Amino acid sequence: MEMHQVRYFLAVCETLNFTRAAERCHVAQPSLTRAIQKLEQELGGPLFRRERNRTHLTDLGRLVRPHLSSVAAAAEAAQTEAQDFGNLNKAPLRLGVMCTIGPTRLVGFLGRLRTEIPSLDLQLHEANGKRLVDDMLGGELDMALVGLPSYPDRFDAAALYNERYVIAFPRGHRFEEMPAVPLADLDNEDYLKRVNCEFMDHFSERGEPVPFNVNLRYQSEREDWIQAMVLAGMGCSIMPEYLPVIPGIATRSLIDPAIARTISLVTVAGRRFSPTADAFVRLAHRYDWAA
Repeated sequence: MEMHQVRYFLAVCETLNFTRAAERCHVAQPSLTRAIQKLEQELGGPLFRRERNRTHLTDLGRLVRPHLSSVAAAAEAAQTEAQDFGNLNKAPLRLGVMCTIGPTRLVGFLGRLRTEIPSLDLQLHEANGKRLVDDMLGGELDMALVGLPSYPDRFDAAALYNERYVIAFPRGHRFEEMPAVPLADLDNEDYLKRVNCEFMDHFSERGEPVPFNVNLRYQSEREDWIQAMVLAGMGCSIMPEYLPVIPGIATRSLIDPAIARTISLVTVAGRRFSPTADAFVRLAHRYDWAA
């Protein structure tokens, strides 16, 4: 069964006249008649009964009409969706965002997205960096904003902006009197571990030991719980500088050495972009992330 056969059948159903149906479909009547006959062969019986100048649906014709109408409607909807997709009239994008990336740095960029791709259907998926990489390989994400020290060979990473790491602590802590905190000064501090933090990975990537030893007291995957514990005086925690902090928490830059991460737009190398993804990538490349 082919779509033109379905269209011809439905046209005859509506006009009850082979000549008018052929005119509506912009096809010669013999071609329309042959297509209907072929459809009847495939379905196992006559679909129309001709009585002099009148044409009627047979019982089989009435039976299959709603099903073939659904087929035609689905095909038309698919074609419309495809056209809208190509013209960015409907623009879905599955974007992964590493769960340790704060949203405030992206506000201006998101505003530009709304202006340049007003029909964007942005689906954000939050997870740790390694999970996002796996999801991209599996085709579950189109691309992701990630800040890992390195990526597998199958990925392209376009740097967007850099972000330093800071130490967060409660007011009145000894770090408050320091303009910056050397990493060695974290020795023996009560520490709150952000489970998804990639800070320690920077040292393992270099083959270097972590230059401090802390007293690990608590850990959590949730940033808000870690910050609540910092505010309660239960310890300090390393976090990226653009991560929003609860009022009352103080931060200082870390030095000796100063460690920063690069937030990159990561894509699977060689994978073809949809029109939406291509527009997103081009905007991300030309956007002024330093603003």
